[in-house]
Order: sequence, then structure tokens, then C-alpha cells
Amino acid sequence: MEKELIIIGGGASALMLASVLPGQSALLIEANSKVGAKILVSGGGKCNITNQKMDSAFYAGRDSFIKQSLKAFDQKALLEWIKQRGVTPVVKKENQYFCPNSAKELLEIFNKESKKQTILLGEKVLKVSKRGDYFSVKTDKRVLTSKSVVVASGGLSYPILGASSIGYDIAASFGHTIVKTAPALVGFTVQKEQFFFKELSGASVEVKIKVADQLCKGSLLFTHKGISGPAVLDASLYWEKGNIAIDFLPGFSWSTIRSSKKQLTSIFPLPKRVAKAFLIQLGVEDKIGSKLSLDELKQLETLSHYSFAPAGTFGYSKAEVTRGGVCTDEVDATTMMSLKSDGLYFIGEVLDVTGRLGGYNFQWAFSSAYNCAKSLNAKRQNHKN
Repeated sequence: MEKELIIIGGGASALMLASVLPGQSALLIEANSKVGAKILVSGGGKCNITNQKMDSAFYAGRDSFIKQSLKAFDQKALLEWIKQRGVTPVVKKENQYFCPNSAKELLEIFNKESKKQTILLGEKVLKVSKRGDYFSVKTDKRVLTSKSVVVASGGLSYPILGASSIGYDIAASFGHTIVKTAPALVGFTVQKEQFFFKELSGASVEVKIKVADQLCKGSLLFTHKGISGPAVLDASLYWEKGNIAIDFLPGFSWSTIRSSKKQLTSIFPLPKRVAKAFLIQLGVEDKIGSKLSLDELKQLETLSHYSFAPAGTFGYSKAEVTRGGVCTDEVDATTMMSLKSDGLYFIGEVLDVTGRLGGYNFQWAFSSAYNCAKSLNAKRQNHKN
């Protein structure tokens, strides 16, 4: 079977691409029995589509590449595109846009808009090769040929939803560099010294986390495995190994503690069981603030820069996204086409571009897909003329 264009994947970037391409120009291949599985489970089932604050600074990856791609189809353009199709995203958590009722609303838009394309479900791509001007796409059911192939297969996170390494395998087979991948937007497991964190499972505190040269703010959730929560998930995007430093008392005034007549567990803006656990670990008695010695105060001040090395992460099964991927030095930022093979494109999570929590990864999926579609549409018109 020959098709003008083959799209590998059925997630956010693939569906956006299939939606903005002209009618019946593409064949989309999805390994799952349905498209958009990750869209449906994201954002607590409401899909965090994008963010009011959109900037390359919220991403890990090559800044100039990300900036150029986002500029062509930013959050305003995305929101307008969605609104024109009958859904008006709502702002929650200060600046994050979600579907008003359910992620199904966004998926329904994509299902309707991409219907014009041919979609093969429950079919796995095994290999892509090229002879002359044509690509050969081998699946577990057939061999397909096309002049252009778009790899929109995502990363390794959520293997339960069908994630695989096929996108990286295809890129590598065409000589592309794969930047080392790792689970991202994921919780941290802890070393023996921090096992007491597990006993605090269910407790949540507001923190600031310093990792590499980044500062991540938000809530931290103690779990039976270690730590999670928005601030931790963002920190995982930048952590590779070594120490992180957590401020468990952001904004706390240490200057007044030694004149306080309250117990330490009442002074600290922490759940009492959390405060007690840290006092035990630091070897400081739960006493009245005014009775603290200078040495005890010095010990307590480590709560503002509590440094330790996570043992690892919760892994790909719990990670929202995959950090790393196809090196963006080898991809055109305006077209998403490979600089190593004409007609081969990469969009979405398969690229070495990863955003923080807050709708940044969906925005990247949609922006990169839109850029790719614009290039493919222009190429199509040139062939016609």
C-alpha cells in the first residue's frame, strides 16, 4: 500500500498533525486499539492542554530550537484553534488551561478532525527503511511505502499505554544521535538515611527544590516509596544523579524563633508529624523556641537547605514523560524534518525536548506538529504547481 505520508503514532502530536493536514493525505499507524490514550489519563482526566506562561525557559532541551518551534504556534494560537472547534479551555491552578469537563472533549475534536485521514489501529511498526525517494514501513501486518514519514511515537513513559522505543530505533537507524533517555516528571526514591520519609506517607508540604541550576517550587508529597508532588516532578526533569537541596520552610523567618514561647512543632509551618520526624532526625528536642541553643538552631536551619541524593526515580511506569530523545541539532526547527534524511520528520516527545508540569509537554506536541504540517502542506503545494 502506498500513501503520500505515513504518521507513526496515535498520541497528541500525531493527532494534531492528522487534524491540520489536508484531507486523505496521510496514513496514521497506532499500536493501541484506540488513539489518544495518554490524553485521556492526563491532568486527572481533564488534560492540562497548555499554560498562560509559555516560554522556552520551562523546557529542558536546546533553547533556540524550542523557542523557534513554539513561536510558530504558541498557546494563544492553540487555544484559538480549540475554541473554533467548540471547546473553551478553562484556567485552573493560576495559569494552567484544562478541558472544561473532560479530556474526552479534546480527543473528540481530534477524532473528528483526523477522520479525513486513514487510521490503522492495533498495528505495530517494526522498522523503517529507505530506498531512493521512498520509505518502506514494515509493521507486524504488512509493508507500506511512502515519500514522507513522520515519527510521532512518543517516549518510554506509561508502558502500560503502549509506549515503546520504536521512535528512537527508527531515528538511530537513519544515523540520528539519541540523547540519553530517562524518566521525567516522576517521583524520587530515597536512600537509607531518608527512609523516614516513607513513614510520613500522605503528608504534603510547600517547598523549594534546588537541582542543578534550576529552582522548582510547589508542593512535595511524602509517599511509601519516597517523595512526589509537583515540585518533585519538576525537579526530576533536571536531576541526573547527585544531591538536591530542599527548602522545607520557604519564607520562614529564623530571626524570631529564639524569642518564641511556642513549641517547635507549633512554630514551624509543617504538619506536626512532619515537624516531629525532622526533629528526631536532627537530634533536637521539641522545646520552646526561646530555650534553643545556638548549636540547636544551626541544626534546625538545615531544614531550609536539606541536602541529599535521591536513590533514583519511580521509573517509566510512573513517569509522565521521557527526558532525552532524538538530538535536535539534527532536526530543522521550522519544519521538524531530519537533517540526515529528506522526508523523515520527528515531532512531540520523541525529540529531546521536555517541559515542566503545567501543560508544557502538550503544547510542545501541538506546536511541533503544527510546524511539521505547515512544511508538509507547503511541499504538497509546490509539487502540485
